[in-house]
Amino acid sequence: MADLMKGKRGLVMGVANERSIAWGCARALAAEGAELAFTYQGDAFGKRLEPLAASVGSSMMVDVDVTDDASLDLAFARIKDEWGSIDFLIHAIAFSDKNELTGRISNTSRANFKNSMDISCFSFIDVSRRAAELMPNGGCLMTMTYGGSNRVTPNYNVMGVAKAALESAVRYLAADLGPQKIRVNAISPGPMKTLAGAAIGGARATYRHTEANAPLQTNASLESVGGTAVFLASDYGMHTTGEIVRVDGGYHVLGMPRAEHIG
Repeated sequence: MADLMKGKRGLVMGVANERSIAWGCARALAAEGAELAFTYQGDAFGKRLEPLAASVGSSMMVDVDVTDDASLDLAFARIKDEWGSIDFLIHAIAFSDKNELTGRISNTSRANFKNSMDISCFSFIDVSRRAAELMPNGGCLMTMTYGGSNRVTPNYNVMGVAKAALESAVRYLAADLGPQKIRVNAISPGPMKTLAGAAIGGARATYRHTEANAPLQTNASLESVGGTAVFLASDYGMHTTGEIVRVDGGYHVLGMPRAEHIG
């Protein structure tokens, strides 16, 4: 394979560094021939992104704050001016105050709840509306979620609620945009060693636990998540929409840890 995405263009949102899930997706899509544009927030992330974008032949980088309508308007206007249309969008953006991810969820502040939902869920709805306007011939929208959306996970708290809302948004957007031949899906990797994952308390212990207990006894990799993104964005994914595609070594099927790890 080398041409699954040849002739297709897409926007990747959320690359923080070379270990980002968004970067794993971008690298895999570029390897299959896709032409990419990227968003970042602030000069610091822009400097990290620039050499990565260049490595896949991209020079289109746009500074975007997903909580600012004017910022999003400018970003999508530039993409429309330069490309006219896109074929796919990857949304890998989430945020919550890490100080509120520990302790009891009942202590979540109103301000952090609103901010977490705005950035982690509403931003996908908002960019999906804008991206759909640039997909006259259909396309694919993807976001990233995690199993803490439907099973209680230590130190995840309000992010679990936000991801549950995000997964529901995927289903409603799939129904909304399906008549326009636009597919909407989420990828749900297990724990990964990313900048975002490091903000979760006990991340190392969670990573070791899932690796030891998942049926495949391995955690997701940037390559496996990227490959899933390629499938969903390519023509092979033409009839897949409204799905939460789990890439977690099978951990989601478990009711308890493996027998040798009990007791």
